[in-house]
Amino acid sequence: MPLTLTTDTTPRASDFGGGQFDNSYARLPRRFYARLTPTPVRSPHIVKFNYPLAEELGLEAKRLDSDVGAAIFSGNHVPEWAEPLAMAYAGHQFGHFVPQLGDGRAILLGEIIGRNGKRRDLHLKGAGQTPFSRRGDGRAALGPVLREYIISEAMHALGIPTTRTLAAVTTGEPVFRETTLPGAVLARVAASHIRVGTFEYFAAQGDAEAIKILADYAIARHYSALQVIPNPYLALLAAVCESQAALVAR
Repeated sequence: MPLTLTTDTTPRASDFGGGQFDNSYARLPRRFYARLTPTPVRSPHIVKFNYPLAEELGLEAKRLDSDVGAAIFSGNHVPEWAEPLAMAYAGHQFGHFVPQLGDGRAILLGEIIGRNGKRRDLHLKGAGQTPFSRRGDGRAALGPVLREYIISEAMHALGIPTTRTLAAVTTGEPVFRETTLPGAVLARVAASHIRVGTFEYFAAQGDAEAIKILADYAIARHYSALQVIPNPYLALLAAVCESQAALVAR
């Protein structure tokens, strides 16, 4: 009787190793985000996987550099620990303040707590339309995805703190820009996705309660030592100014 070899490509709980996972942002009030799942794609395939970053995060790198990882990082399979959401924020576009931008093509799956104890977001860019898409298709093209992978890793190697890319996945579907391009999804890792524009979003609405909640969350997550000083909010502003100045200088 011939021997038949099979490969298990079914996503399972152990795919991400024995690490810890969370989504603390999902516990903030509902006006901070919109809950939704990524839009599935036709035929996901990993074109680049970041082994050093996966090892740093304590993930099962070989298991994830496969059809299993392609399903997860394309958004076709949502891990059981994930609580996917699109974040609300404001910002400036084309020289003008826009009071609501938000994640128009990106979805936060959750947070990975790596081997070093650091908490980092896992974010899928190009994961489909969200309530913040503003008539966009919610997708990304392969060229910009690969450029972000290369540039973010180059910046990391130069000692510049930035977002990093865990995987680049093609979707098997076209995206339509000036021309027809191959679609892709970027699995992005960052210390968090809190933005200056997240504060601006609530400030534009005059929502002082939300600004305080967000400030408390940012302090607890990024500047926990400030929690015990007399004016942690003024100290947060100073710390962010210093951090951004250092980033720009680098």
